Amino acid sequence: MRIMGLDLGEKTIGVAMSDSLAMTAQGLKVIRRSHNETQELQELSDLIQEYGVNEIVLGYPKNMNGTIGESAKKSEEYAEKLKKKFQLPVKLWDERLSTVGAQRALLEADVSRAKRKKVIDKMAAVFILQGYLNSR
Repeated sequence: MRIMGLDLGEKTIGVAMSDSLAMTAQGLKVIRRSHNETQELQELSDLIQEYGVNEIVLGYPKNMNGTIGESAKKSEEYAEKLKKKFQLPVKLWDERLSTVGAQRALLEADVSRAKRKKVIDKMAAVFILQGYLNSR
């Protein structure tokens, strides 16, 4: 059983994948978002097929006080698109502080600013997915 974690952003989607036992999350890639949603959905479809994904976990960026803002509403809408397109369960996972945790981990690993910018979305997806896996 494989679970894919996604960190949905305005310009990119960070992608993480669980191991086959659904115990650990590994960063996979960053998908550039375009005005043509078909291409990003095709990239996700290719990953779903390649890894045999059974479930998708999508970051749900609630406000710090727990309320639902504009970004969270966009995640809800994207989750519905994913469900319809791939016929897989899509779970929304509270991602508050996932990007902060990812940045902290990269800083502690002494990753340069340029490299951090390239991998931050992928690392945030890892934090989202690992949090979900740990809760199971």
